[in-house]
Amino acid sequence: MDIKSRSFSHSLIAKALAFVLVIFCFTQVVTLVLNVINRSHFGVALEKSYYLGEGFINESNNIISDLRSLSRYKSEENILAGGSVSEDRLRNRIDSLYWEFQVNSDRRSTVNSNSTMNSNSAVVEENVDEGSSQKPPSTSSVTSPTQPGIYNPNLSDRENYQIFLEAYKEEIAKEKERLIQEDLYYYQTTLQRLASYKGLNYFLKAGELELTNQAELSKEEYTSYPAYMLFEGFIQNVYPQEIKENPRFYQIAPDAYVQDYPDVLYIGFEDEFLKPRIAEWQEDKEVANHALYQIAAYLAGLMASFIYLLIVWGRNSRHDQEVHLNTLDRLYNDFNILFCLGLISSWFILGFNFYQMQNAALIYPMTLAIATLGLILVLSLVKHIKNKTLLKHTLVYTIFHKLFSGIKAIYDSGSLGVKVAVLVIGYPLCIAITFFMFPITIGVAIWLSFKKVKEFKAIKEGVRRVKDGDLATMINIKGKGEFAQLAGDINSITDGLNKAVENEIKSERLKTELITNVSHDIRTPLTSIITYVDLLKTEEDPEKIKDYVEVLEQKSQRLKVLTDDLFEAAKASSGDIPVTFERIDIVSLLTQGLGEVDEKIQERGLDFKFNYPRERMWVKADGRLLWRAIENLLSNIFKYALAGSRVYIDLEDAGPGIRLTIKNISAYELNISSTELMERFKRGDESRSSQGSGLGLSIVTSLIEIQKGSFTIEVDGDLFKAMIFLYKDDSKETPLSPQ
Repeated sequence: MDIKSRSFSHSLIAKALAFVLVIFCFTQVVTLVLNVINRSHFGVALEKSYYLGEGFINESNNIISDLRSLSRYKSEENILAGGSVSEDRLRNRIDSLYWEFQVNSDRRSTVNSNSTMNSNSAVVEENVDEGSSQKPPSTSSVTSPTQPGIYNPNLSDRENYQIFLEAYKEEIAKEKERLIQEDLYYYQTTLQRLASYKGLNYFLKAGELELTNQAELSKEEYTSYPAYMLFEGFIQNVYPQEIKENPRFYQIAPDAYVQDYPDVLYIGFEDEFLKPRIAEWQEDKEVANHALYQIAAYLAGLMASFIYLLIVWGRNSRHDQEVHLNTLDRLYNDFNILFCLGLISSWFILGFNFYQMQNAALIYPMTLAIATLGLILVLSLVKHIKNKTLLKHTLVYTIFHKLFSGIKAIYDSGSLGVKVAVLVIGYPLCIAITFFMFPITIGVAIWLSFKKVKEFKAIKEGVRRVKDGDLATMINIKGKGEFAQLAGDINSITDGLNKAVENEIKSERLKTELITNVSHDIRTPLTSIITYVDLLKTEEDPEKIKDYVEVLEQKSQRLKVLTDDLFEAAKASSGDIPVTFERIDIVSLLTQGLGEVDEKIQERGLDFKFNYPRERMWVKADGRLLWRAIENLLSNIFKYALAGSRVYIDLEDAGPGIRLTIKNISAYELNISSTELMERFKRGDESRSSQGSGLGLSIVTSLIEIQKGSFTIEVDGDLFKAMIFLYKDDSKETPLSPQ
């Protein structure tokens, strides 16, 4: 069953069904959106009542705007008397005529000048033909300096304006008459528009002007209407109260910034006005709500089917990792994107034209066709995204990649001389090819030249600093060019010199510390020995002599331990210890070794916890040297571990090797780093009051390293952790019998 479902999920039938579902859902969503926008808007679905809606405010705003216009026009007699034509409006028309006066005057002056020059040329030719010596008349004698009704640049602007007023007296009068006729037309149109509202009553008062479309009604009579708005200055009386709660009520209410708002404005809405609009609003709300539910359902189907196509498109099964391309996918992706943008633009252009022609029926098939083509192109891009060839499969990338790959192949394969030759030959060719953007090509060449010069100067300055002894200098040049490689080589030399200097300084410091610590640690027991030998020479009491001998024995043993440790550390660090690699069972080695030191464990009251994953774990090592290293670590534990604490010994499989970890709690405060503890003659207590030589960890490091392993330590508060890594030896290991 699982195999069948898996094969069907990527079958051609499933993909075709999903493809059709995407197109159908997308087309339905677009059509529903356009239907709602064509009828009203989606916001009506959120409106709680007609009075709280956008439609009521818009229509009321239109009515109030018309009433304000009537208050400006006042009456037909006022308009005919020119009372509605303001000085600013008339001034604007006069200024337009003045500009026309200037342009026409310049044009006439140019025409007259050309005709004069032509006539003068004819006279000259005639006189030359007749052999006359008479000179041609000058052009100044033809054109008078001032002509009535013509703009003269030699006069001031005020004088020219007076000429204009005289010349255009009739045109100015006609312009004023045109303004009067325009106002009269708008006044009559406004009255007709207001009269078309059935069930609308209004009364306004602006100064001495009073206008109403009914017999004069009292304020109380207006309040008897189902809905009304009464404005007296900034006093507002509105019913129902929802009108005032409308968030856009400020658009129709009196405002201090509005100059032409009537002093008194009463508007009453009868049922004849309200009922059809409320019914239409309710119908629009139902249509919008129903459309929103449908759009949500179609969008869910669209998203589900489209996401499914994104997942399965281009593959034949769930486990198919290859993206299968077809003939259409050979179309370059940049062309594909341009076609998609073209389809989107075509839909908007055609859709707008169909909307203007009120032919919405054509929008559905147009959307269906464009969506189908667009989805095919988009899914082709999806294939290239999955195939990681979205950028590579573009015409622009293909051209430039082949061009630069060819140049780079020649440039990388040749010597420095070949590279220079490529640049010398290639740059003129590049200029010839890009002649249409020659300044950009030159700019790029200059920028590259300055960049290379800057890189050369950086290398030169870096070499000078290294020569002067500044080994911390780093030459930062990015890229893979010749200069970048040279800078990298110089940085490598600097790093090598730095490491050599650091190792030399560290070696010198260690030598100094070695001499100092050896002198201090050997001199202490040696001084005690000399002192007690002097005391023995003069002492006669047998008991004291016995005590002195015991002290001499302790100090001589201490001196022997220091000498042996120093010799072993020197020998181990020099690598002069023979190593015999064997196949060692490290579990048995540790178990046996812990048994041998059990007496010391009991003496210190330590609780050892030994954990390992299996009974036998084989490592390739020298058993004698490995135990010496482990014994040194155990010796450190006996000297420095907190009495009565736990000691954890863990063995774990670490891939190619085995990791041995020993953890204990220090009796002393570990106030130094793990790096310092690894150095010779370093002790955790730093007071040199303990019995250790400070060579134990250094010896362990050397012993483990000559066995091709590694040794590290970690310090976390008072927790001391030592870790040994050795490689496995599985060459002869036999399978363990089940237990």
